[in-house]
Amino acid sequence: MKRRKAQRTNQNIMRGIVAMALVVLLVAWLFLSLISCADSRPTFSVSGSISDAEDSTLIVEAMTLTGPQALDSVRLKADGTFDFNVPLPPQDSTASPEFYRLRIAQQVINFAHDSTEAIIIKAPFARMATDYDIQGNEASRTMKTISLLNIQLQQQFHRLLADNSLSNLEKSERLQALVDEYKTTLKRDYILTNPASAAAYYALFQTVGSQMLFDPERDKNDVQYFAAVATQWDQLYPAAQRTENLRNIAIRGLKNTRPSRPIQLDLDSEKVHEVGVIDFGFPDISGRERRLTDLHDNVVLLDFTAYSLPQSQQRIILLRELYAKYHSRGLEIMQVSLDADEHYWKTMCEKLPWVCVFCAEGIANDIVQLYGVNSLPAFFIVGRGSELKARGEQIPDLTKAIEAEL
Repeated sequence: MKRRKAQRTNQNIMRGIVAMALVVLLVAWLFLSLISCADSRPTFSVSGSISDAEDSTLIVEAMTLTGPQALDSVRLKADGTFDFNVPLPPQDSTASPEFYRLRIAQQVINFAHDSTEAIIIKAPFARMATDYDIQGNEASRTMKTISLLNIQLQQQFHRLLADNSLSNLEKSERLQALVDEYKTTLKRDYILTNPASAAAYYALFQTVGSQMLFDPERDKNDVQYFAAVATQWDQLYPAAQRTENLRNIAIRGLKNTRPSRPIQLDLDSEKVHEVGVIDFGFPDISGRERRLTDLHDNVVLLDFTAYSLPQSQQRIILLRELYAKYHSRGLEIMQVSLDADEHYWKTMCEKLPWVCVFCAEGIANDIVQLYGVNSLPAFFIVGRGSELKARGEQIPDLTKAIEAEL
């Protein structure tokens, strides 16, 4: 009896082991099938060499709409050669061009892929980002020209900012002139000449420092360039994610920059007369509502801005100097962000010492319209007791205007 019971137990154990083995085999088969399906995706070749880069890690990254995504990497040998088979994103036959980059540390080479099956890149490690040679498609060579112009612009920025013979105002004016010149070149030579190209798309998203060069959310002149590229891509690549992104940006920009509509607000006229300004409240970085009249004991520099503007960094430098000089005497700065991206605003203003608030509706907000903000930046001097003293275009010398109120 005991022997039969032991035999049944052993049989049950064996059945369990067999069942477990079958499950493992099934999982392994599914895993291998998934790998096989992934490997069956179309690929293109990116090969070449980076000289004098032995033991450096070369990474190939896809530049997706949400940021860089590493696809593959290799530790370079003495000859610096590499050969990547890069999988294409799962899209249909009308897929748009896609964007990629090779990267070693902070040095990058940007390139595009359309219908080309092979791209060859050669570069010296010390000047990888500037002296590379790329073969395979015309768009990538044009992107190189755009990138070199951007690098040249940033070098000019560094030289200007280090020039102690210039005042901050002179630096700001010259920096803006350089940005405007670069922007004009992109519009004339790379966007309007062929809006359907990968190079036109690449030009639209150029940055200066961490700032977008074009501001399609706020600048009605910039919207037209996004709209031009979006229209062409919508005809050629109607199902592509990049086309949808371009279309959405253009629509938001057209909405935000439409002519101002008449605004009817039920304002307490006695209160407006009493405080001298139209009061408002917007959330700060921690979500706390900050009202303009809460600063009634201070002289306030009220600044409507967007941190995505190309001149934003230079403006922050000027405001820091004013704040450091006059805050102890009663100056406060209230900066109202009209950026489209709240996360970006939080990142940019996290370390700023003054009051930073966010207006989610942007320039279309009724309060912003009541202040007559039609372009950015726009600023006002609010005296103690919340009395509106002057707006930016009425102030020939901001420092003197602040000192007069203090």
